[in-house]
Amino acid sequence: MRTVALLSQKGGTGKTTISLHLAGQTTVVVDLDPQASSAGWKDSRKADAPVVIAVPASRLPQAIQAAQSGGADLVVIDTAPHSGDVALAAAEAADLVLIPCRPGILDLRAIGTTARVVKLAGKPAYVVLNTIPPRALNVLADATAAVAVHGLEVAPIALQQRAAFAHALTAGLTAQEFERDGKAAEEIAALYAWLTRILA
Repeated sequence: MRTVALLSQKGGTGKTTISLHLAGQTTVVVDLDPQASSAGWKDSRKADAPVVIAVPASRLPQAIQAAQSGGADLVVIDTAPHSGDVALAAAEAADLVLIPCRPGILDLRAIGTTARVVKLAGKPAYVVLNTIPPRALNVLADATAAVAVHGLEVAPIALQQRAAFAHALTAGLTAQEFERDGKAAEEIAALYAWLTRILA
C-alpha cells in the first residue's frame, strides 16, 4: 500500500478536488481538514467507493493502519491549509507529497511554507499545477522556474481550469464519471498514471 499526502499551506489550491479525483476503487481518502469537504462529498455520493474517513490528525496512524488492514492499495491524505503541525504529520506518514498550486505568482510564492514542511519530513514532493487557464503557453515554464527556487519539481501533468471538475463534485461524482471522454477525465488519468509510476 502507498500513501500520498496533498499539502498546501494556502487555501483554495485544489487539495480536496485532486484527492477525490485520484481515489479509485481500492483507495481510502483520509480527510484531516476540520471542514471535512471530502467527507461531505462522500455523503452526497451513491457509490460505495472510494472509502472516505474524516479523522483528527492524532488518529492518522490508526486510519492508515485500518486502510492497510482493509486491503486498500492507496491512501490519499487530504489536509487543511494553515496547519503546519497537521501538514508535517501527513507528510511524515506519506510516501510522496503532492502540492497543488494555482499558476499565479502569489500562489507560487506561497509554496515556500509548504516546501519547508516537506523538507522537514524528508519526503519526495512534486508541485501539481492546477486550474491553468486555457492557452496559457508560458505558464508551465514560468511556474517551473518559480518552484525551483524552493528546491521542488513540477509534476509533468498539469490540470487546466475545467468546469467538469466543479460540476462532478457537486453531483457526488468525479470528472471521470461525469464526463468519461472529457478533457478533465483525460488529465486525471494522465496524472494518476504518472503517480503510479512514481510510487512503483
